[in-house]
Amino acid sequence: MFLKLRSALLATAAVTVAAPVVAEEVNVYSYRQPELIAPLTDAFTAQTGIDVNVVHLSDGMVERLQAEGDRSPADLVFTVDISRLNAVVEAGLTQSVESDVLNANIPAQYRDPDGQWFGLTTRARIVYASRDRVADGEVTTYEDLADPRWEGRICIRSGTNAYNVALTSAMIEHHGEEGAREWLTGLRGNLARAPEGNDRAQVKAIWAGECDISIGNTYYMGKMLSNEEQREWADSVRIVFPTFENGGTHVNVSGVAMTAASPNQDNALALMEFLSSPEAQEIYAHANFEYPIADGTEPAELVQGWGEFTADDVNLMTLARLRGDALRITEEVDFDAGN
Repeated sequence: MFLKLRSALLATAAVTVAAPVVAEEVNVYSYRQPELIAPLTDAFTAQTGIDVNVVHLSDGMVERLQAEGDRSPADLVFTVDISRLNAVVEAGLTQSVESDVLNANIPAQYRDPDGQWFGLTTRARIVYASRDRVADGEVTTYEDLADPRWEGRICIRSGTNAYNVALTSAMIEHHGEEGAREWLTGLRGNLARAPEGNDRAQVKAIWAGECDISIGNTYYMGKMLSNEEQREWADSVRIVFPTFENGGTHVNVSGVAMTAASPNQDNALALMEFLSSPEAQEIYAHANFEYPIADGTEPAELVQGWGEFTADDVNLMTLARLRGDALRITEEVDFDAGN
């Protein structure tokens, strides 16, 4: 009897030892490169003990989540641009999140009213102007970029890029579809070359004398100043915050949403709430040269040095809904063919 009992105890012990220890984790699909969000995820893990696993995607997030369905390991998606956030929502791949913490930290204009997504930082889409060839005050509005006096002097990336589509969506909201079409046509007529490259490539073209102004996101200035090779490009330009004639400076967001299939919802919510905190907002914004949106937070000193601006108050969900129209008229005017 003793031997049988002892054997049973040993067997139980063996099963106990062999049982795997399930680590606390949260899984993220991100359009942002892991090194850009590592300071945030490291701080979250240090504070909570929850591991953050990040899968970087260059594109195809919606398609991947759709293919994985209910078996998807992803708890959260990180993305930039309101249209990309909205695309995940419209595909039915997210779920509504109710959180007093998120609602308190994230202003209403930067979160979905149904709790499907939450903004984390903003960036302005501004003008980079040559210090040598463009005087202070020459550029004041986005509409002005279509003025013939800029003929052959503007560089820009593809009109179908998400950042430019959002800007065109805002132009539709302010001036209607025909007004936006006229603006795109005028802007195309002022291009120094056919659209190509990214936002930094346009600043390099200004430095090289190919054009005098370009359109780009604010954070690229910080990235160029941090790169020894690109610092010369950054030093050749200054940031100008144009406005719409009847509005403010165009802004977009980086944001987060919880997937519909999230297997670790409690951990996912914990990470979302952490990301919305003033502490994390400043870590995120400082690392990426963006603007935090939680009350009481400040951008990095370098970013503050670029000047103040008043953000356009157009609802971001409105811009997301206008994306299809903006893309269509961009293609109709054959914008990417250049002048």
